[in-house]
Amino acid sequence: MPFRLTDDQHSLRRAVRDLLARRWGPEQLRRAAEGPPVLDRELWGALGAMGVFSLRSPRAAGGAGLGLPEATLVFEEIGRALLPGPLVATHLAAGAVPGAASGHTVVTTVTGGSLVEWWEEADALWPVPGGAESEGARPRAALPDAVALRSVDPSTPLHRVRSGGSGGGLGPEAWPDSVGVLLTAAEQLGSADHCRGLAVQHARTREQFGRPIGAFQAVAHRCAEMLVRTETARVAVYAAAVTGDPVDVAAARLLADEAAVGCARDCLQVFGGMGFTWESEVHLRLKRAWVRARRCGPVERSEEVLAEGLGEGGG
Repeated sequence: MPFRLTDDQHSLRRAVRDLLARRWGPEQLRRAAEGPPVLDRELWGALGAMGVFSLRSPRAAGGAGLGLPEATLVFEEIGRALLPGPLVATHLAAGAVPGAASGHTVVTTVTGGSLVEWWEEADALWPVPGGAESEGARPRAALPDAVALRSVDPSTPLHRVRSGGSGGGLGPEAWPDSVGVLLTAAEQLGSADHCRGLAVQHARTREQFGRPIGAFQAVAHRCAEMLVRTETARVAVYAAAVTGDPVDVAAARLLADEAAVGCARDCLQVFGGMGFTWESEVHLRLKRAWVRARRCGPVERSEEVLAEGLGEGGG
């Protein structure tokens, strides 16, 4: 089945990309990584005004009335820009939590289809669930058993939420819905594609022995593998956005995670030692890919969904 973006979809993607290019460049990204995680309220409000959070809400409720394919394109651009923050959770909360659609309310956690905690007018740090409040933040419905974790990505706070029973961790009732999994996969896709672009650009401009390093077969093959990995994930993510089928979403999640982590690692190889330096954004891409890969629960869960779906289809 041929799949082409419509003119409106192209325009939507360009609008989001242009906004993020103006408001979230390398300097802002580096500043977010160097200090404690800070929420850019002006940018958050601009995203709300553009309709990023209310994209799938009905027009009668003040939303854009668009569908999952459009939301997938938007979150692909968010992943490309490496924009931090609980964007997926706030998008899922639009229409259920007052102010989420406009960006005035920041929803930090969506568990088991229920909105379990959010912060209204969070002007400074992203608060720790169940912990001390930051100035200007008003927590509501916070989970008392949320435990702050150390994150490999400095700009992305992490927390573990204990469910009932022994052993802790997230139980089946806390599994994110397919939309949240797909939008996270779209972020992974955008980041993977950006890593591919960074690697190709560096391979064209960086010279060794009087030649661009892209002229060397090993580097050229690595860049080609990044392209194949990214486009394979793109097909799966876009297909899942059209069908909305949980099995397609599981496949998209697995391929997008592989593309994001794999392309970030390959990009580091192309950059060499420079990719590990604090001045480079490449190591941040890898760290964020690791964090996103665990955001939607164990990868084994998606593998089980995919295996069950393939088994039923084969029967």
